[in-house]
Order: sequence, then structure tokens, then C-alpha cells
Amino acid sequence: MTDGDLTGQTVLVTGGAGFVGSHLAESLTDAAEVRVLDDLSNGDAGDVPAHARLIEGDVRDRATVREAMDGADVVFHEAAMVSVPASVEAPMDCHGVNGTATLQLLDVARQTDSRVVLASSAAIYGHPESVPVPESAPKRPASPYGVEKLANDEYARVYAEQYGLETVALRYFNIYGPRQTGQYSGVISVFLDQARAGDPITVEGEGGQTRDFVHVDDVVAANRLAATTAERGSAYNVGTGSSVTIRELAEIVRDVVGADVPIEHVDPRPNDIQRSCADVLKARDELGFEPTVSLRDGLATTIA
Repeated sequence: MTDGDLTGQTVLVTGGAGFVGSHLAESLTDAAEVRVLDDLSNGDAGDVPAHARLIEGDVRDRATVREAMDGADVVFHEAAMVSVPASVEAPMDCHGVNGTATLQLLDVARQTDSRVVLASSAAIYGHPESVPVPESAPKRPASPYGVEKLANDEYARVYAEQYGLETVALRYFNIYGPRQTGQYSGVISVFLDQARAGDPITVEGEGGQTRDFVHVDDVVAANRLAATTAERGSAYNVGTGSSVTIRELAEIVRDVVGADVPIEHVDPRPNDIQRSCADVLKARDELGFEPTVSLRDGLATTIA
């Protein structure tokens, strides 16, 4: 176990103008030399920390990636097509951004001798047979997004085993926090926007689906621990180990915002995963990861 200290190191954050990437870059600029690679298709240059170097470019372009990674001790690979619905609509685009680009980055890392911390996803598990979900659970992704993340996860393991590359994959559950915006932002940001606007909070289906919501600050902590652990080729769940139903979430959001708005039920999302909750024992034991932000506290900071 380590403390996530990257003092004096050179760090690259792909997708560093995006939601998770910008928080990660922000946490590192005081102690490390931080570079951000982002094409700004979804990220905002204004969210890149002032002391980080922004390289505007496409993670699919090998020359750009090679330049950005030159001399990097650690690469946090956050760049991705993050939308499951978009991956269903355009699976080839998803493969290019989430699959081919990630394999290429791992291959460049062999040349630059950079440790790679890879953003994987709970989507690799598909519809879990039981919860909480351990890392050893069956993998049956239900979308092209999940398929690509599973492939990335396995490539990270193989590159560690075959080439000795230092890799760690982090399987994110449902992340939320400040700066999470856009058409495909998480359900928490959607509910918060609705409540603050005085609109009804719309719950898909009956609202009995469960999710494990983890604050972005805890995700940043997990990344930093993964960057400094002695483990390599391993994958870890990043969540809280507890879950709430979507209906309960709507009620909590309404309460935290202090909004007198109704909760309305709309048509369920097709093929929606019914239960999700991370087993974080492996991350706790091997990385020293301990989620610290409660859902109510996290919602309060997100609103602020």
C-alpha cells in the first residue's frame, strides 16, 4: 500500500479537460509536472489547471500521443467515449476512441517506459448475477462501451505479463461530482439540474434500480494510489461498497437541494442494469483505497 505521492514526477492525463481528468490533474499540479492531452470535443480548456500544460490533440493520433508521453513517469488514461447510448449508436466510433486508441497508448508506453493507470468501468460486468460485485465476477458487457472497456482491461493485464509494463486498471462505478455536465452526464447531475430548475425529477421506470455512486474525489484518490502501488497488471473496483435505489436518490437530491418538486416516473430505459454495487475489498487491501465522501456530503459539494 502507498500514499499516492507523485512529487517530482512527470504525469500525463489524457482526457484531462474532462470531468474526472480535470479533477485528477488539479490534484497533482502542486507536486508534479502535469501535462493534459485532450481534443476538447467534450472537455473544457477552462477546467485544465493553470499550471498544467495543455496539449490539444486526438488520442487516436500516434505521433501526438508519443509526443505527449515523452518523458512521462505516469499516464492516467481517462480519454474515452463515455456514453453507453452513443456507443450503441456508433460502435465503430467507440472502438476507435476506446479500443484502438487505448491499445496504441499501451504500446507507446512500452517505448517511453511509463506506468499506465487505465480507466476501466463497471460496465464490463453487464447485468451482475449478484451484488456486491467482486473483480472475479463474470464479465458479460451489455454494450459496445462495456466490450471496449473489457478489452482495455485485458490488454493492460497482458502488457504487464508479456512486456513487464506497469499497468493498473480501475473499474469505475457511478461517478459524480462538480463539473459533470453534458448530454450524457450521470443521473445525479441530471436530477440536480432538474431540482434546481424547479422541474419534476424524472425517474426511469419504477426506480428500483440500484447504483453505487462514488464521488470524484474518491476516484482521484484511487488513481493516485494505483500510480504508486507495487502491484502491476491488476484491476480494481472503484466504488463505495454501498448502493441506493434511483428512487431513493431522487428523494435525497430533492431534500439536499431543498426543492419542492414532484418525482415523476417515465418509461424505463431498454436493457437497463437493475443492480450495481462494487465490492471494494481488493482495492482496500492492496491499494489502501478507502472511500471517504458520503452521498449527502458529496451532493452538497456538487451543488456548491
